[in-house]
Amino acid sequence: MKLSPLSRRALLRHTLASPLLAPWAAGVSVLHAAPEANPWRRLLILVELRGANDGLNTWVPHAGPAREHYVRARPTIGLPAEQVVKLTATHGLHPSLEPLASLWAKGEMAVIEGLGYPEPNLSHFRSIEIWDTASRSDQYLHEGWLARAFAERRPPAAFFADAVSVGGGDLGPFACGARALAIASPEAFLRQARLAEPRGRAGNRALEHVLRLEAEARGASGRLDLSRTLGTRFPAHAFGQQVKSAMQILAGSPGVAALRIGLGSFDTHQGQLGTHAALLRQLAEGVVSLREALTELGRWPDTLVLTYCEFGRRVRENESGGTDHGTANMQLAFGGALRSGTHGTPPDLADLDARGNLRHTLDFRSLYATLLTRWWGFDAAVTERVLGGRFASFELV
Repeated sequence: MKLSPLSRRALLRHTLASPLLAPWAAGVSVLHAAPEANPWRRLLILVELRGANDGLNTWVPHAGPAREHYVRARPTIGLPAEQVVKLTATHGLHPSLEPLASLWAKGEMAVIEGLGYPEPNLSHFRSIEIWDTASRSDQYLHEGWLARAFAERRPPAAFFADAVSVGGGDLGPFACGARALAIASPEAFLRQARLAEPRGRAGNRALEHVLRLEAEARGASGRLDLSRTLGTRFPAHAFGQQVKSAMQILAGSPGVAALRIGLGSFDTHQGQLGTHAALLRQLAEGVVSLREALTELGRWPDTLVLTYCEFGRRVRENESGGTDHGTANMQLAFGGALRSGTHGTPPDLADLDARGNLRHTLDFRSLYATLLTRWWGFDAAVTERVLGGRFASFELV
């Protein structure tokens, strides 16, 4: 049976309508995955700062020439130098991130500066799509960049899934992956699996395909055991509970290659000071509990935690005590095996583009190339195919 494009779209909508079926929409059987590669011990955890975090009030210039430009551009929302958690001679963290200073001191934290891409797009939806698919700004791709990577080199077939996006919603960088899950919580996933009753043949090949995906997802639920209790205490807020869910999956399954959690919204067009402080406090508390749980599980030395978002904020504050959509941004990385300190070149606050935005100094796909080649050991040719071009890696790990 050959489906028309319209029929294929209808089938996909039908498949994605079920939260249990959505992970397996690509139609590749969990039980018949590609031959298992060498064990993937190294784990990547992505933390999406939804709505675009203000990097300038996260990694704050407290001295030097950048400080002068920062104060002039942000007379109301600029953070006083004495409040900054100073980590280098010129920069430090927002005071809400003070709990992370101990990770910096232990050599388990890094700041990646100047990330962006040519011809930046200031739409939330389009720019996060660019980051999730590793596309050019004028290129539209359907598959997430990690879905393409895992198609090139399969994580072990015994894993619970290649990748899991915790909290439900879209799959982001895992989109269109053969073994990618988007689940609200581990408990919800198991409840849905139990409710999915086996059915007979439908007599329709398209519907049979849907039923087979349902059966495979039900079978995958048998790989998740939530009986293990972690001693780590997780924050009660929503982000802390996402961290808890991610760690339950890791503790109760044969493994995953990548996890994604999210926090937001960081779209602080007005009244930024209070909102941003509260969100960064949740981020710090969540990361600290994440490190504790990963240490408890013996996984901290082989885990890399990385924040990302669609863009940064404009350098100059607006009239509503907030910041509008910007371009280049910094991101945070944590882990027991990374090269701590700063990476990349900070954008020049004295050399803004025509719209008053920062000029990027490091293509975000260089960060992805670093993850693929230096973290997971992909060769250069495969990495180039995944990212659609050659991007230099750097010594983050």
